[in-house]
Amino acid sequence: MGEKLSLYGFNNLTKALSFNIYDICYAKSPQEKQEYIQYIDDQYNSERLTKILRDVTELIGAQVLSISKQDYDPQGASVNVLIADTPLGGAGVHAHLDKSHVTVHTFPESHPDNDISTFRVDIDVATCGEISPLKALNHLIGCFDSDIIIIDYRVRGFTRDMSGKKFYLDHEITSIQDFIEDSTRKRYDAIDVNVYQSNIFHTKMILKEIDLQQYLFNKDVNELNPEEQESITRELRKEMLEIYSGMNIY
Repeated sequence: MGEKLSLYGFNNLTKALSFNIYDICYAKSPQEKQEYIQYIDDQYNSERLTKILRDVTELIGAQVLSISKQDYDPQGASVNVLIADTPLGGAGVHAHLDKSHVTVHTFPESHPDNDISTFRVDIDVATCGEISPLKALNHLIGCFDSDIIIIDYRVRGFTRDMSGKKFYLDHEITSIQDFIEDSTRKRYDAIDVNVYQSNIFHTKMILKEIDLQQYLFNKDVNELNPEEQESITRELRKEMLEIYSGMNIY
């Protein structure tokens, strides 16, 4: 993240990485919809999500302090991990823990009048100190099937160097995309909306190519005639574009 600053006291900058990941699936019958929701609920229950967040904590160089997790009825799960940016007993742990956490919430969803089911994951990684949540970005993207990714990164507050000069950012950044692996970026179309003077960065990404087989739940693409394949592909793309743009397409 660049050359380290010599600071007076603790690094008081709060860095918050938040993003939504959407996975889209074609499930037509009521049974297929129910089975898809159950599959997602089993795949991303609170136990597995806890493992993912533990890995994130280790990846960014933090210390797990406590874990709270919950599975919901009829579907969904949440995990919250309180973290510290130094080993327990180290300097600077006290008074800063409430700013450092990793959370995840899942939202499997379907509707009887729509053949498209969606799975949304909301992830927040907030740190206070030298560690950066951006280190976990590629790992988290890789943990989920990601058709649409909407990412926000913001640095709040200020810290001081030894002479008392304020610093509102302790690392270089022009775009969240700079921290995403090339192999991932090439698979997506992406746009940025950044407010540099406020240290606010926003990136939206949508998958370029649709491999229809990957979106069919318990169905082989060869069972569909060409017209059905084309119709379903259009339906999937419409759903993705609506989520990506934040507006309905009629």
